[in-house]
Amino acid sequence: MNDIIAPVRPADRVDSIDVVRGIALFGVMAVNVLTEFHESLFQQFLPRVAESNELDRLTELFAQYGLNMKAFSLFSFLFGIGLAIQYERLSRHGSATRWLVRRLAVLLAFGLIQFYLIWNGDILTEYALAGFVVLPFLQAPRWLLGVSACVFLLFYVVMPFTALTIPWPTQAWFRQHVAEANFAYGQASFLASHRFSFHEVADIVPLHLSLFARTVGLFLVGALTWRAGMLKDPRAHRRTIITLALVFISAGALLTYADGTNLAMHVFTMRVLGHIVERTAPATLALGYCATIVWLVEFTPARVALRAFAPLGRMAFSNYIAQSLIFSVLFYGFGLGLYGRIGPAASLVVGTSVYVAQMVVSTWWLRHYRFGPLEWLWRTLMYGRRQPMAQIDMRA
Repeated sequence: MNDIIAPVRPADRVDSIDVVRGIALFGVMAVNVLTEFHESLFQQFLPRVAESNELDRLTELFAQYGLNMKAFSLFSFLFGIGLAIQYERLSRHGSATRWLVRRLAVLLAFGLIQFYLIWNGDILTEYALAGFVVLPFLQAPRWLLGVSACVFLLFYVVMPFTALTIPWPTQAWFRQHVAEANFAYGQASFLASHRFSFHEVADIVPLHLSLFARTVGLFLVGALTWRAGMLKDPRAHRRTIITLALVFISAGALLTYADGTNLAMHVFTMRVLGHIVERTAPATLALGYCATIVWLVEFTPARVALRAFAPLGRMAFSNYIAQSLIFSVLFYGFGLGLYGRIGPAASLVVGTSVYVAQMVVSTWWLRHYRFGPLEWLWRTLMYGRRQPMAQIDMRA
């Protein structure tokens, strides 16, 4: 069996998925830079003082309305697609669940290492655990995938109104914690910064718990999308893809506007509706982003330019971890110490520069190697044998 099962060949990959993943990585990078490396993650829960610089204000608005929570929703959706692709391919050999358990276990190990030893803003741990929850559903019929996705997403939407609401700290706690984080990440030594980061994990876990049902729900939506065949044969689903792009972009933009302006509360004077809008806007807009990018890649001349993002998408795991390491050195006090010293616009320029450099490196790397370095290690540990790395190995 081990002689038959192997990673998917580069020629068999779906370009549009890699492009979407590469673009989503920009959104994740921008949000991480602006909310976790430029300042404390918990700063967003305190009243904000308006930036005096117009460019900084525009940068914050761009991140808040265009990227925040949308990029991670899009990544969750893509992860669900990836799970469904892996399950379908491995099922031909009758061993899908076994291999995917190993795949997720390796990812969990990577996530915990990242969480505790590199950077506590990691999402890999949450994705691995959510993957274990989704795994039994991958063999279910499409109708059950759809119903299950709706149940998890509905639970996420109504969770603030149930007894299962995650306890929330006081404003005084947030202020004290942000002050401590500003010192630990902006001025402290490497060991002191790492010690604070290690203990801060306990404060960050509730944030992951509050989003866990949404992550599982979007995994299931991604799996259902793959099973529906829209990405396997986009030409046969052209009208559906264009319709979904228009519907989700329009609905997502409207919900995001309503959330940002508190329109639901002002017009309907309903706090419940305001919370529903807040929780549905990001995922709706993220699905609109995905459908729009797929449409552009598959049906318009824009595919020529957009395919430049595909190498980033193929190496998303390596690039994501690399960003954590690079930004830690650039922003934290034990490195260049940019934390808290530059504004949002300058921080985004720094992040974008790293992202562009990764585009160049990823393109070069994949001309010579089958996988990114961490993608190769992930597959090697999953399959229990060394995978061919160089392109020449693949042709041999």
